[in-house]
Amino acid sequence: MKYFRLIWKNAWRKKIRTSLTILSVFVAFLLFALLSAIGFAFRGGVDVADAERLIIIDKVSLINPLPMSYMNRVAATDGVESVTHASWFGGYYQEPRNQFGQFPVDPQSYFDMYPEFKMPAEQFEAFKRNRTGAVVGQELAKTYGWKVGDQIPIQATIWTKADGGRTWEFQLEGIFSTDDPRGSTALMLFQYDYFEEARAFAKGTVGWYILRVAKGADPIQVAKAIDLQFANSPNETETSTEAAFAQSFTKQFGNIALIVTLILGAVFFTLLLVSGNTMSQSVREKIPELAVLKTLGFGDRTVLGIVLSESILIMLLGGLLGLGTGWLFVQGLAKGMAAFLPGVYLSPAALAGGVAMMIGAGILAGIFPALKAMRLSIIEALARS
Repeated sequence: MKYFRLIWKNAWRKKIRTSLTILSVFVAFLLFALLSAIGFAFRGGVDVADAERLIIIDKVSLINPLPMSYMNRVAATDGVESVTHASWFGGYYQEPRNQFGQFPVDPQSYFDMYPEFKMPAEQFEAFKRNRTGAVVGQELAKTYGWKVGDQIPIQATIWTKADGGRTWEFQLEGIFSTDDPRGSTALMLFQYDYFEEARAFAKGTVGWYILRVAKGADPIQVAKAIDLQFANSPNETETSTEAAFAQSFTKQFGNIALIVTLILGAVFFTLLLVSGNTMSQSVREKIPELAVLKTLGFGDRTVLGIVLSESILIMLLGGLLGLGTGWLFVQGLAKGMAAFLPGVYLSPAALAGGVAMMIGAGILAGIFPALKAMRLSIIEALARS
């Protein structure tokens, strides 16, 4: 730290060039923050998946429903502790662009299956009592300004009512939350009994089943037993862990992790070229000054440390500004996209990784110019100047 003033002055020797370099680093880490947050949203379901929960879907396609009669048979399977179900509703609020997840469920068994969802007991009891009641996640309530007692009309895109109508009216009975920042609460849950009674077609079916494996049971063996039980039936099943289900679902949008990695790889390769070129020019211009420093008694390692520190300093200045600005953008992005892409979040791990990348990029960009400065011959340098 005793050479910080010298390093700072050296870094700003060419103000325009340093500013442009910092700007390029700023843009790179701003992009890193945004892509990391969006990538987190796509893999969030995998990260928060419970290893003891299994998902049962139709073997042919997720959109094919399963008979309600399967529920008792699944519950009776060895190694199954509890089971519930859910279905995709696929409606929108007011306008087609206001789409989010809506699921008809059995209130008690569903919330028992997902204890991470928290809501006041009186609201949950009111939800169970009201056949046309619904509960929504905290994110969704904030997005649309809903409060308990509101009437929420949902326009169906799939499930018409038996009377031919497409508007389903729900009374908001509760708002649930989760303490896990990786979990999403951008969804609406309502009574399956009401859905079953009012829909025009596919009665007696559900979208998928969720089960909890009993303690000590092997999830893989339980999954095999369930699928074997329904083999050669009109509705064969495919049972997988919750993580595998979430992963296969996100892959429908493409390999997001690979896309993010390729983009960031291209950005940082370009960043290293720009920063490395800047540091090389800086060292070439400062050869006489470096020779003077060595003449005054600065050792080779000290000169190497000064040049390397300058490179890291420039990277940290631009990188921290970029990460900070990215964090602010992500807060707004998370609110704006909560309804259709929940879980946009810049995690502490991503922030720490970003800082590590700044330091690493600073070292890589500055190491060769720093070595050149360390090996500099005083006589040759002064002669050239």
